[in-house]
Amino acid sequence: MLRRNQKEEIVKNLSEEIKNSKSVVFSDYRGLKASEINALKKELKKEGTNLMVIKKSLIDLSLKKAKIDSSVKGMEGQMAITISSEDEVVPAKILSKFSKTNENLKILGGMLGKDIMTVEEVMALAKLPGKEELLAKIVGSLNAPISGFVNVLSGNTRGLVNVLKAIQEKKA
Repeated sequence: MLRRNQKEEIVKNLSEEIKNSKSVVFSDYRGLKASEINALKKELKKEGTNLMVIKKSLIDLSLKKAKIDSSVKGMEGQMAITISSEDEVVPAKILSKFSKTNENLKILGGMLGKDIMTVEEVMALAKLPGKEELLAKIVGSLNAPISGFVNVLSGNTRGLVNVLKAIQEKKA
């Protein structure tokens, strides 16, 4: 059993993490084996995200302290909270993928910035491409006109070389 000062410390730290987060996902982990939870935590940790098992009352106090008007008390099951301060999509994507292979993990809702999300919105967020993928698409889009321009310029040179080669072959 946690003592009062330990609970206050948890609420203080959690409210700071929530304030600084880009996204938060609430999930029910009831029925998962310890090895499955550890595998999930390891996968989330690789992406700079962490999963914490915390009592609903402490999460509610943390949300209140972070000035977010929401409550997790009405959500079913044993609560796990996943917080990401780096990428908005990563927690939803990993938890969604994990829940497809482990039916005991259920996504209950989440937050994007300070906005509350439903289960459907979290699942929609999970379908979006990640930050790295979007950056790669932007770079590709920026690079396309430049490479097209280079091809057009080299086309004239290529044409000249072909004409000179044909003249050389004709004389030979």
